[in-house]
Amino acid sequence: MKKLDEHFYCRDAVLVARELLGKTLVRVTGDGIASRYRITATEAYLGGDDLACHASKGRTPRTEVMFDSGGKVYVYLIYGMYWMLNIVTGEKDHPQAVLICGLDAVKGSGRVGKLLKMDKSFYGEDLTTSHRIWLEDNIECVNFVTKPRVGVDYAGEWKDKLWRFETVE
Repeated sequence: MKKLDEHFYCRDAVLVARELLGKTLVRVTGDGIASRYRITATEAYLGGDDLACHASKGRTPRTEVMFDSGGKVYVYLIYGMYWMLNIVTGEKDHPQAVLICGLDAVKGSGRVGKLLKMDKSFYGEDLTTSHRIWLEDNIECVNFVTKPRVGVDYAGEWKDKLWRFETVE
């Protein structure tokens, strides 16, 4: 399959989040073994106005990569144990990202990070050139449902955005 290029990522997070469903995530571990997973759930976070988006608090050392152009990895640690995998989208200085929430039979963004053995070293990794993580196109057509994002009750009206996308069989 063909690796996704920078043009795919440099678009609106909501559009990219939908189009990531069914794509293949490839993770090569230190022993050189490549594992492939189908993306089954995503959530979009759309910049500074979106109060559920980390970038709504401004540019910080944690969010700096979100202000880069699309195609970079944004990881952050929650509960001191789960690395959350996000894909930066959009143009430079317009912070957006897509959280990967499901792969094949693994549901939950924390479990995704654990399965992929994510850690801080992935922060800023370029998916178009990386040799340890990237996304591949897949021509398969997928059916999906939209839902509100999970765990963002603090975000006012933004908590109700139907920006969670999940495949259905």
